Amino acid sequence: MVHQKSEIASALLKINAIKLNPTHPFTWSSGIISPIYCDNRIALSHPSVRKLIVRTFVEASKSFKSIEMIAGVATAGIPWGAYLAEALDLPFIYVRSKPKAHGRKNKIEGEIIPKANILVVEDLISTGGSSIEAVKAIRDEGSNVLGVLAIFEYEFAKARDNFKAVDCRFKTLANYSQLLRIAENLNIISSEQKDILAKWRKHPENWWREVNNEVNK
Repeated sequence: MVHQKSEIASALLKINAIKLNPTHPFTWSSGIISPIYCDNRIALSHPSVRKLIVRTFVEASKSFKSIEMIAGVATAGIPWGAYLAEALDLPFIYVRSKPKAHGRKNKIEGEIIPKANILVVEDLISTGGSSIEAVKAIRDEGSNVLGVLAIFEYEFAKARDNFKAVDCRFKTLANYSQLLRIAENLNIISSEQKDILAKWRKHPENWWREVNNEVNK
């Protein structure tokens, strides 16, 4: 599994699904200034990477026992959840961020099996907010969530705290620390840049201010 995780991180970097830029960082919608931008939807356009992710999802899903359904988190988790459900020959549903405004006003689309053991699939975990909302929606329907499986995580302490607070396990195919090691090995970043990037995970809100302060000393 460790080798597969390295493959995932390397593949995402090579197709620019993940971009690293410690000198000209990105600004997230939340306002956080970040040296990394992750868009795993780009992997959908690369068949070899798409197949690698699905194969690794199948392998990782074995650590969750007695899966009866797969649920994708809208919107980016929907295709990955559907691919995994197809590979495992299991029923699939997806969970909206909020109920549809018309029709049946569903938050969960598809036919949820009552009291089923459900594995939730997401593309990316930052603080875990969207995944946890999906978990709560499924639990509200009376089904059991085995955990959340995602492609990548930033390894924020807040995410771990949030999942612990709702007593939900999560697992990812690759993570930020591992990505930095791979990026250095591929000469995408230098060892000095790796050190700068490593600080962001621990203090994402204040990272850019701290970096500028150190430069201006």
